[in-house]
Amino acid sequence: MPLTLTSEAFAEGAPIPSACTCDGKNASPALAWTEPPPGTRSFALIADDPDAPGNTWVHWVVYNIPIAARELPDGLQKTAERPDGTRQGLNDFGKVGYGGPCPPSGTHRYYFKLYALDTELNFTTTVTKAKLEQAMRGHILGQAQLMGTYQRQAQ
Repeated sequence: MPLTLTSEAFAEGAPIPSACTCDGKNASPALAWTEPPPGTRSFALIADDPDAPGNTWVHWVVYNIPIAARELPDGLQKTAERPDGTRQGLNDFGKVGYGGPCPPSGTHRYYFKLYALDTELNFTTTVTKAKLEQAMRGHILGQAQLMGTYQRQAQ
């Protein structure tokens, strides 16, 4: 069975609710996933926008999600470390935790990518997407993706 990622907030390819964006509460959406491949020791998650002007914009970096977890709740607190060991890195807004969609124009696509890893990751500094991707190399046992869209209403 392949790893799958879903959200009660939006379906694959559907609009992300404004509560999860800069126009609302800027709260992370609830995410849930299926059983991981055998040998999985932790999960990591990256959310980004490939339609951003210039480069892909990183909205969320999460790692060391415990193996027993099958979801992240909505409105995850924006702290570097949670009591269960889950850690959050820097987004491209320069902040720890989730930074919701806030496209300057048009409809953008937001990819939430979950990775099942055969290890836990240890960092001595706050992690960026690039550092996380480098550390995950050779440790990914499975992955799943959920894409949502967002377009800001005329102000």
